[in-house]
Amino acid sequence: MDFHGIDLNLLVAFNALSEERNVTRAASRVGVSQPAMSAALGRLRTLFGDPLFQRSAEGLLPTARARELAIPIAEVLKQLEAALIARPTFEPARVSQTFRLGLSDYAAVVLLPQLSHALQEQAPGAMLKVVAFSHRDSAVELLDAGKIDVAIGIPPTQQDSRILSRLLFQDEFVTLLRRDHPAAGPVLDLPTFLKLKHVLVSPEGDGYGVVDAALAQQGLSRTCALTLSQMFTAPAVVAATEMSTTVMKRVARNAAMADRLLFFPPPLPLPVIPFYLIWHRRNEGSAAQQWLRALIASLASSL
Repeated sequence: MDFHGIDLNLLVAFNALSEERNVTRAASRVGVSQPAMSAALGRLRTLFGDPLFQRSAEGLLPTARARELAIPIAEVLKQLEAALIARPTFEPARVSQTFRLGLSDYAAVVLLPQLSHALQEQAPGAMLKVVAFSHRDSAVELLDAGKIDVAIGIPPTQQDSRILSRLLFQDEFVTLLRRDHPAAGPVLDLPTFLKLKHVLVSPEGDGYGVVDAALAQQGLSRTCALTLSQMFTAPAVVAATEMSTTVMKRVARNAAMADRLLFFPPPLPLPVIPFYLIWHRRNEGSAAQQWLRALIASLASSL
């Protein structure tokens, strides 16, 4: 390939198409018309000798060649931007923008109070808009659509170079019984656990949890008398019944009736659940977004 005379705007168009997966959004981001972006895609296909992006019901899907090019081109453009554009210093105390945060119920209870307090102190002019989601892949959909700046949740089922992340914290499971439960004792063994009726927390609505997966590995199963999508409701139900539930420890600690519950280690091995800060590559270089991500990470490290 002869690189002499290549229009750098084509690389800008490729980067926008790679991250947005949509001609209209890519055109809006670059500041050109949709026909101009379509024409740029045609020139890119000729330049690289590859279709690069195929239309589908989910938007533009990158070819193998486009995936190979995505990160190198994004890095080159980032270096050019850093070299050619002098960025103003970001001052949180003077900011007056709205940050849009995607949160599950868990992350909202665990982290949102501290984040709201920190914003009031450090960036009093900033506003925070929270968008709720329950399914892990909804975070990616919201980021792709530009409806949120960052999300906090468990990793999406599919990884892609346009979506970036960093580990914030982890949580472990505990099994709960009400304090005067007939089965309550110094420990909760597996035979007793299996005799209980359980509250299953299934935020994604699949009706099957990590406990069920762990039991199935041993050829066992439990009786789930109640299935909930709201994890913070489960401890209250357990406090009023003879049912049990197995939830993440911070859910139990933050429950309204935590003082009426007994906490037990689950009587079978369960995984530790990681929670990540997730953002779109398009926001990687924003000084305001970098500050917000650093603030969230700092707060999470003290949990």
